Amino acid sequence: MPSRSLAVQIPVTIGSLEGCLDFPESLFKDSNFLIRGLALVAHPHPLMGGTMDNKVTQTMAKALNQLGYITLRTNFRGVGSSSGSFDDGIGETNDLYEAADWLQRESSWSGLPGLETASWLSQLSYLPLVLGGFSFGSYVVSRLMQRCQEENKVIERLILIGTAASKWDVPQVPKNSLIIHGELDETILLSNVLGWARDQELSVTVIPGADHFFHRKLHCIRDIILRAWLGQAYDS
Repeated sequence: MPSRSLAVQIPVTIGSLEGCLDFPESLFKDSNFLIRGLALVAHPHPLMGGTMDNKVTQTMAKALNQLGYITLRTNFRGVGSSSGSFDDGIGETNDLYEAADWLQRESSWSGLPGLETASWLSQLSYLPLVLGGFSFGSYVVSRLMQRCQEENKVIERLILIGTAASKWDVPQVPKNSLIIHGELDETILLSNVLGWARDQELSVTVIPGADHFFHRKLHCIRDIILRAWLGQAYDS
């Protein structure tokens, strides 16, 4: 096995995306560990310092790792060594669509260091896929979800954190979507997110005292994600 995280370059139409695969720790300890699924996690606005190493993005990925998912974080176009330039969410959606396809193809993983003998590679195309995004990333993955629905591609669940409802035209999302927002978010007001969710009859989980970047509240994000999957069985 490789280290817990593995840097990758993902080929897409515009060139390539810089990415990072994060693995569940249990995969290192138990050769019979059953991977729960795959997850694609998107970061905040690239023109405002957003990268795949954003703390909220990493927290989301680690929580999913803890649940048994292999996660892929990517830098949007123009960030780090990713090709291209900012495209207001349109091109970014196309890129993530291709990244999701890459993630689910066994052939994509051939040659990655430490994975030569991994028995679970043959399972990849059958594993469920989760999409998660923070801030601008929430807009991109909601558009990606919409595209997948139009093409009858099954997505297990959508996680939206700091949903960019007042900044972009965020489409409707499935009822089982996990929506997390900070009470004191100064960038995307909670009232705007509640207004977006109201007509869809969606539940919004509010973290009291949290700002847009969830300073000192990252553990709350982790706990909410774990409880959404594990229910009362999880106790922090």
